[in-house]
Amino acid sequence: MEKRIPAVGIDLGTSFSCVGVYQNGKVDIIANDQGNRTTPSYVAFTSTGRLIGDGAKSQVTMNAVNTVFDAKRLIGRMYNDESVIVNSKHWPFKVVDVENKPKVEVEYKGEMKRFTPEEISSMVLVKMKKTAEAYLGVPVTDAVITVPAYFNNAQREATKDAALIAGLHVLRIVNEPTAAALAFGLEKTISGERNVMVFDLGGGTLDVSVVTVDGGSVFEVLSTAGDTLLGGEDFDNLMVVHFVEEFKRKYGKNLRGNSRSLRRLKAACERAKRILSSSSETSLELDALYEGIDFYSKISRVTFETLCSNLFFKTLIPVRKALLDAELEPSQIHEILLVGGSSRIPKIQQMLQDFMGGKVLNRSMNIDEAVAYGAAVQAAILKGERSGMVKDVLLVDVTPFSLGIETAGGFMDKVIDCNTKIPAAASKTFTTFYNNQPGVTVRVFAGEWAMTKDNSIVGTFELNGIPASLCGVPQIEVNFDIDANGIVNVTARDKTTGKSNQITVSKIKLSPDELIRMKNEAMRYLEEDELEGRRVECKNHLESYLIYVQRGAQLASGVLDVDEIKALSLVCSETFSWLDHNSGASLVELEAKLKEVQLTCSPLIEMMQDASKCLTFSTLHF
Repeated sequence: MEKRIPAVGIDLGTSFSCVGVYQNGKVDIIANDQGNRTTPSYVAFTSTGRLIGDGAKSQVTMNAVNTVFDAKRLIGRMYNDESVIVNSKHWPFKVVDVENKPKVEVEYKGEMKRFTPEEISSMVLVKMKKTAEAYLGVPVTDAVITVPAYFNNAQREATKDAALIAGLHVLRIVNEPTAAALAFGLEKTISGERNVMVFDLGGGTLDVSVVTVDGGSVFEVLSTAGDTLLGGEDFDNLMVVHFVEEFKRKYGKNLRGNSRSLRRLKAACERAKRILSSSSETSLELDALYEGIDFYSKISRVTFETLCSNLFFKTLIPVRKALLDAELEPSQIHEILLVGGSSRIPKIQQMLQDFMGGKVLNRSMNIDEAVAYGAAVQAAILKGERSGMVKDVLLVDVTPFSLGIETAGGFMDKVIDCNTKIPAAASKTFTTFYNNQPGVTVRVFAGEWAMTKDNSIVGTFELNGIPASLCGVPQIEVNFDIDANGIVNVTARDKTTGKSNQITVSKIKLSPDELIRMKNEAMRYLEEDELEGRRVECKNHLESYLIYVQRGAQLASGVLDVDEIKALSLVCSETFSWLDHNSGASLVELEAKLKEVQLTCSPLIEMMQDASKCLTFSTLHF
C-alpha cells in the first residue's frame, strides 16, 4: 500500500510561526534547524543572501532597514489603510506605495528590491515547509493555515496567495482560536457539552471565540470577535516611546531618526516585557545606544501596566462582544483558554479573570503551539484520516462579520449576519431606484452598523444590460456564498434577462499572472538560498581548515623546520586577511581559494601526520 503523505498545520503568526503534523495517532510540533519549536516570522536581506527565521531575527539590530517582520499586519491591506500608516512609523524597514498596494523596499545583493506582503509571508511559509520536509523526509504540498478569526476576505485571500507562492496547496483556512479550541478538546478528556472561551492574544492580533465542545468530538463556534491591530507589538511600541522620551530628557538627543538604535531599543523592550510577566522590575542596559551614549534604565511592572492601560482595557471589548453574540453570561463559560504569547501578561490575565466573575483561567495548553496543533489535526481530517483521536471530530466555524450591500440612502442591507455557520449561502432580491435604469452598481460591505459609511467596503462591481422599465420592476437577485475558508463570492443576476456578474470579495486580489511571476521568483530565491548555503558551507570549511593548520603548526616543532612552520603561518594569515576583505566572495572563488591553500599546506600536513606529532588531519573532509 502506498504511504499517504501527511498534510501539515501551519500557524502563520505575526511574530512567530509554528508547524505541526498528525501521524501515528498524535500531533508532533516540529522543531526547526535551530532546535526551536517556533520560528520568528522574520526575513532578512543581505549583500550575499537571504535569512529566514532565527537567523534573520538574530541580526536585526545590525541590518534593521533590510529585515522585514510583521508582514501579517500588511497582508491584504491597501497602502492608504490607516493601520498601515500608523504601523509604518514603528518599522525600521521602508513601506512604499505601488498603485495603492503596500510593498516593502529593501536592499538585496546590492540592488533595491520591492516585495509584496504575500511574498514576505510566502518566504516564512517556505521556511515552515522545509522544516516539515526535513522532519518527515518527504515533500510537503498540502497544508491547513490559520488566520486571525477577524481577518477579512482580502486578508484570507492574500494568505492563500502567499501559500500558493510558497508551493503549498491550502486545504483549508482555519481561524486561530478555533484551531486552539480543537487542540484543547482533543488533549483533555471532556465529557458532555462545555462552553469554552478562547482568548488568543498574539504579537499582532487579538481573537476571542466562544466554542461549544461536545464530548471532545464536536466543535461548534458560537461567536467570534477580535481586533487585528492589537497585540504584543503594540505594547512593545509604547515602551519604546517611553524610553525614547526618557533618553531625550536625559541627553537632549532624539533617537527617532536612527533605525539601528530604535531596533536595539525595541529588542530590549521586548525582552523587558517578557521578564515583567514573572518579575516586578527589570532593567535595560544598552551600550553605545546612540552617538556613543550608554543607556541604562529600569522599568517596573506597574509602570509597564500604566503605559499600556488603554490597550489592556481594549482587550475586554471583544470578550464582551463574543459573549453577547453567543447569548451567554460569563457564568455559563466553563473554560477560559489562554492562547498567544501576550496572554502571559499578568495584568491582562487579572482583568480577564475579574471580568469573567473570578473564573480560573486555563493555562494547561502550550500557548505558543496550540494553534498549530489544532491546524495539524484539521489537516489530517481533510486528508482522510479517520483513526485515533480524530476519527469522530466535526468542526463547525462561523463568519466574523455581517455582509450586505448598500441600498438607496447609504443603508446597509444585510444578507448574511455575523456568526453565521459556514459554509453558508443566502440571497435577497433588490430592484432599481429610477425609471429606465440600465444597470446597477453593487457595493458590498462588511460590518454591523446600519449605515454603510460606518462599515468597511470590501468590493464593488457592475451589472449592466437591464431592460428599460419603471423603477421597482426589475428583479435583481444578489447571492452571497461563503466557503469553508470564510471567503465570500457575491453574484448579482437580473431575473428577466438572466444576465449576471460576480466578484470574490477582496480589496486586493493578485492576478494569475502576478501569482505565477511571484511563484517563479520564489523558486529562484530558493535556488539562491541553496547556493548561498553552499557558499557559506565552503567558507566555513576554509576557515576550519585554516584553524587546524594553525594549530598543527604550533605543535609541529621538531617535525617541520622553522621556515616550513613560518610558511604555514603566513598562508593562514594571508588567507584570513583575504576572507576579511572578500566577505562576499562567490562559491567559485571560495572553492578556488580552498584548493589553493590545500595544495600549499597538504604536503607539510602529511609530514606532520607521518610523524604523529600533531592533530590528526585525516578525519577532515574538504
